[in-house]
Amino acid sequence: MPADFPPWDRVYAFFRLWRDHVLVREFHDRLHDRVRQKAGRDGEPTGGVIDSQSVKADAVVGADSRGFDGGKLINGRKRHVVVDTLGLLLGVMVTSAEIGDRAAAKVLLAQAADAHHRLELVWADGGYTGSLVEHCLAAFAMVLTIVKRSDDTRGFVVLPKRWIVERLFAHLMRSRRLVRDFERRTSSAEAMVYWSMTMIMTRRLARSHSA
Repeated sequence: MPADFPPWDRVYAFFRLWRDHVLVREFHDRLHDRVRQKAGRDGEPTGGVIDSQSVKADAVVGADSRGFDGGKLINGRKRHVVVDTLGLLLGVMVTSAEIGDRAAAKVLLAQAADAHHRLELVWADGGYTGSLVEHCLAAFAMVLTIVKRSDDTRGFVVLPKRWIVERLFAHLMRSRRLVRDFERRTSSAEAMVYWSMTMIMTRRLARSHSA
Protein backbone atom coordinates (compact mmCIF):
# COMPACT_ATOMS: atom_id res chain seq x y z
CA MET A 1 0.00 0.00 0.00
CA PRO A 2 1.20 3.59 -0.63
CA ALA A 3 2.65 5.21 2.48
CA ASP A 4 -0.09 7.85 2.69
CA PHE A 5 -2.91 5.26 2.67
CA PRO A 6 -4.64 3.90 5.81
CA PRO A 7 -3.83 0.33 6.95
CA TRP A 8 -4.50 -2.24 4.23
CA ASP A 9 -7.38 -3.93 6.08
CA ARG A 10 -9.28 -0.64 6.30
CA VAL A 11 -8.74 0.06 2.60
CA TYR A 12 -9.82 -3.46 1.72
CA ALA A 13 -12.98 -3.09 3.84
CA PHE A 14 -14.05 -0.16 1.67
CA PHE A 15 -13.14 -2.02 -1.52
CA ARG A 16 -15.14 -5.08 -0.43
CA LEU A 17 -18.17 -2.93 0.46
CA TRP A 18 -18.07 -1.06 -2.85
CA ARG A 19 -17.52 -4.31 -4.81
CA ASP A 20 -20.42 -6.12 -3.18
CA HIS A 21 -22.79 -3.17 -3.67
CA VAL A 22 -21.69 -2.73 -7.31
CA LEU A 23 -20.49 0.78 -6.53
CA VAL A 24 -17.18 0.24 -8.33
CA ARG A 25 -19.14 -0.36 -11.54
CA GLU A 26 -21.36 2.66 -10.85
CA PHE A 27 -18.39 5.00 -10.33
CA HIS A 28 -16.94 3.73 -13.61
CA ASP A 29 -20.15 4.06 -15.61
CA ARG A 30 -20.77 7.66 -14.52
CA LEU A 31 -17.31 8.65 -15.73
CA HIS A 32 -17.82 6.64 -18.92
CA ASP A 33 -20.81 8.80 -19.91
CA ARG A 34 -18.89 12.01 -19.15
CA VAL A 35 -15.86 10.97 -21.23
CA ARG A 36 -18.06 10.08 -24.21
CA GLN A 37 -19.92 13.38 -24.01
CA LYS A 38 -16.65 15.29 -23.68
CA ALA A 39 -15.53 13.60 -26.90
CA GLY A 40 -18.69 14.80 -28.67
CA ARG A 41 -20.40 11.40 -28.56
CA ASP A 42 -23.76 10.36 -27.19
CA GLY A 43 -23.56 8.91 -23.70
CA GLU A 44 -24.96 5.58 -24.92
CA PRO A 45 -22.84 3.75 -27.54
CA THR A 46 -24.27 1.96 -30.57
CA GLY A 47 -21.11 0.01 -31.51
CA GLY A 48 -18.58 -2.07 -29.64
CA VAL A 49 -15.75 -4.59 -29.87
CA ILE A 50 -15.42 -7.87 -27.96
CA ASP A 51 -12.31 -9.90 -27.18
CA SER A 52 -10.60 -11.83 -24.39
CA GLN A 53 -7.23 -11.84 -22.64
CA SER A 54 -5.74 -14.81 -20.79
CA VAL A 55 -3.48 -13.99 -17.82
CA LYS A 56 -1.51 -16.12 -15.39
CA ALA A 57 -3.08 -16.61 -11.99
CA ASP A 58 -1.34 -16.15 -8.66
CA ALA A 59 -1.17 -18.98 -6.13
CA VAL A 60 -4.15 -17.54 -4.19
CA VAL A 61 -6.49 -18.31 -7.12
CA GLY A 62 -8.27 -21.56 -6.38
CA ALA A 63 -8.77 -24.49 -8.72
CA ASP A 64 -12.49 -23.70 -8.97
CA SER A 65 -11.81 -20.52 -10.98
CA ARG A 66 -8.54 -21.23 -12.76
CA GLY A 67 -7.93 -23.28 -15.89
CA PHE A 68 -5.58 -23.85 -18.80
CA ASP A 69 -5.87 -21.95 -22.08
CA GLY A 70 -4.48 -24.41 -24.63
CA GLY A 71 -4.22 -21.78 -27.34
CA LYS A 72 -2.19 -19.30 -25.30
CA LEU A 73 -0.58 -21.97 -23.07
CA ILE A 74 -1.55 -20.03 -19.96
CA ASN A 75 -2.66 -21.47 -16.64
CA GLY A 76 -4.91 -18.89 -15.03
CA ARG A 77 -7.95 -16.81 -15.82
CA LYS A 78 -9.45 -15.10 -18.83
CA ARG A 79 -10.80 -11.53 -19.03
CA HIS A 80 -13.65 -11.19 -21.50
CA VAL A 81 -14.37 -7.54 -22.34
CA VAL A 82 -16.63 -5.42 -24.51
CA VAL A 83 -15.51 -1.86 -25.30
CA ASP A 84 -17.08 0.99 -27.26
CA THR A 85 -15.44 2.51 -30.34
CA LEU A 86 -13.50 4.93 -28.13
CA GLY A 87 -11.93 1.98 -26.32
CA LEU A 88 -13.91 2.56 -23.13
CA LEU A 89 -15.12 -0.43 -21.16
CA LEU A 90 -18.75 -1.52 -21.53
CA GLY A 91 -18.50 -4.79 -19.64
CA VAL A 92 -16.06 -7.35 -18.26
CA MET A 93 -16.41 -10.95 -17.14
CA VAL A 94 -13.58 -12.96 -15.58
CA THR A 95 -13.62 -16.76 -15.96
CA SER A 96 -11.16 -19.62 -15.77
CA ALA A 97 -8.84 -19.58 -18.78
CA GLU A 98 -10.32 -22.78 -20.21
CA ILE A 99 -13.73 -21.19 -20.89
CA GLY A 100 -14.28 -20.65 -24.61
CA ASP A 101 -14.78 -17.16 -26.02
CA ARG A 102 -18.16 -17.94 -27.58
CA ALA A 103 -19.60 -19.45 -24.40
CA ALA A 104 -18.51 -16.43 -22.33
CA ALA A 105 -19.65 -13.99 -25.02
CA LYS A 106 -23.26 -15.18 -24.77
CA VAL A 107 -23.35 -14.12 -21.13
CA LEU A 108 -21.25 -10.97 -21.49
CA LEU A 109 -23.11 -9.63 -24.53
CA ALA A 110 -26.42 -10.25 -22.76
CA GLN A 111 -25.18 -8.11 -19.86
CA ALA A 112 -23.88 -5.42 -22.23
CA ALA A 113 -27.14 -5.33 -24.19
CA ASP A 114 -29.12 -5.00 -20.95
CA ALA A 115 -26.93 -2.14 -19.67
CA HIS A 116 -26.59 -0.34 -23.02
CA HIS A 117 -29.89 -0.51 -24.86
CA ARG A 118 -28.63 1.23 -28.00
CA LEU A 119 -25.80 -1.24 -28.58
CA GLU A 120 -26.57 -2.76 -31.98
CA LEU A 121 -23.26 -3.63 -33.65
CA VAL A 122 -20.27 -5.49 -32.19
CA TRP A 123 -17.04 -6.44 -33.97
CA ALA A 124 -15.15 -9.62 -33.04
CA ASP A 125 -12.33 -11.84 -34.25
CA GLY A 126 -12.59 -15.29 -35.81
CA GLY A 127 -12.91 -16.98 -32.42
CA TYR A 128 -16.51 -15.79 -32.20
CA THR A 129 -17.80 -17.33 -35.42
CA GLY A 130 -20.55 -19.95 -35.59
CA SER A 131 -23.93 -19.98 -33.90
CA LEU A 132 -23.05 -16.96 -31.74
CA VAL A 133 -23.70 -14.65 -34.72
CA GLU A 134 -27.28 -15.92 -35.11
CA HIS A 135 -27.79 -15.97 -31.34
CA CYS A 136 -26.88 -12.29 -30.98
CA LEU A 137 -29.25 -11.27 -33.75
CA ALA A 138 -32.15 -13.33 -32.40
CA ALA A 139 -31.66 -12.68 -28.67
CA PHE A 140 -30.39 -9.10 -28.57
CA ALA A 141 -31.17 -7.68 -32.06
CA MET A 142 -27.40 -7.17 -32.23
CA VAL A 143 -25.24 -7.63 -35.32
CA LEU A 144 -22.00 -9.48 -34.55
CA THR A 145 -19.49 -8.73 -37.34
CA ILE A 146 -16.43 -10.96 -37.64
CA VAL A 147 -13.20 -9.18 -38.63
CA LYS A 148 -10.89 -11.83 -40.03
CA ARG A 149 -7.24 -11.71 -40.90
CA SER A 150 -6.64 -12.38 -44.59
CA ASP A 151 -4.97 -15.70 -45.44
CA ASP A 152 -2.56 -13.77 -47.69
CA THR A 153 -1.41 -11.43 -44.92
CA ARG A 154 2.14 -11.81 -43.67
CA GLY A 155 3.55 -10.31 -40.48
CA PHE A 156 1.81 -7.92 -38.09
CA VAL A 157 -1.17 -6.01 -39.48
CA VAL A 158 -3.52 -3.67 -37.64
CA LEU A 159 -7.01 -5.00 -38.27
CA PRO A 160 -10.05 -2.69 -38.42
CA LYS A 161 -11.80 -2.20 -35.04
CA ARG A 162 -9.93 -5.07 -33.33
CA TRP A 163 -7.02 -2.77 -32.46
CA ILE A 164 -9.39 -0.80 -30.21
CA VAL A 165 -9.83 -3.61 -27.71
CA GLU A 166 -6.16 -4.59 -27.96
CA ARG A 167 -5.28 -1.07 -26.84
CA LEU A 168 -7.46 -1.54 -23.76
CA PHE A 169 -5.59 -4.74 -22.88
CA ALA A 170 -2.33 -2.81 -23.20
CA HIS A 171 -3.67 -0.18 -20.77
CA LEU A 172 -4.66 -2.88 -18.27
CA MET A 173 -1.22 -4.47 -18.33
CA ARG A 174 0.29 -1.16 -17.21
CA SER A 175 -1.54 -1.59 -13.89
CA ARG A 176 0.69 -3.59 -11.56
CA ARG A 177 -2.32 -5.29 -9.98
CA LEU A 178 -3.45 -6.59 -13.39
CA VAL A 179 -0.21 -8.00 -14.86
CA ARG A 180 -1.54 -11.31 -13.53
CA ASP A 181 -4.65 -12.29 -11.57
CA PHE A 182 -4.06 -11.91 -7.82
CA GLU A 183 -7.71 -12.07 -6.71
CA ARG A 184 -9.35 -14.97 -4.89
CA ARG A 185 -12.79 -14.06 -6.27
CA THR A 186 -13.63 -13.37 -9.90
CA SER A 187 -15.85 -10.48 -8.76
CA SER A 188 -12.76 -8.84 -7.23
CA ALA A 189 -10.84 -9.39 -10.47
CA GLU A 190 -13.63 -7.70 -12.42
CA ALA A 191 -13.73 -4.81 -9.95
CA MET A 192 -9.98 -4.29 -10.39
CA VAL A 193 -10.48 -3.94 -14.15
CA TYR A 194 -13.17 -1.32 -13.55
CA TRP A 195 -10.86 0.53 -11.13
CA SER A 196 -8.07 0.59 -13.70
CA MET A 197 -10.38 1.97 -16.38
CA THR A 198 -11.78 4.51 -13.92
CA MET A 199 -8.26 5.85 -13.36
CA ILE A 200 -7.66 6.03 -17.13
CA MET A 201 -10.87 8.01 -17.67
CA THR A 202 -10.09 10.30 -14.73
CA ARG A 203 -6.74 11.20 -16.29
CA ARG A 204 -8.39 11.72 -19.69
CA LEU A 205 -10.93 14.13 -18.22
CA ALA A 206 -8.20 15.97 -16.29
CA ARG A 207 -6.21 16.47 -19.49
CA SER A 208 -9.27 17.77 -21.33
CA HIS A 209 -9.98 20.31 -18.57
CA SER A 210 -6.39 21.57 -18.53
CA ALA A 211 -6.15 21.85 -22.34
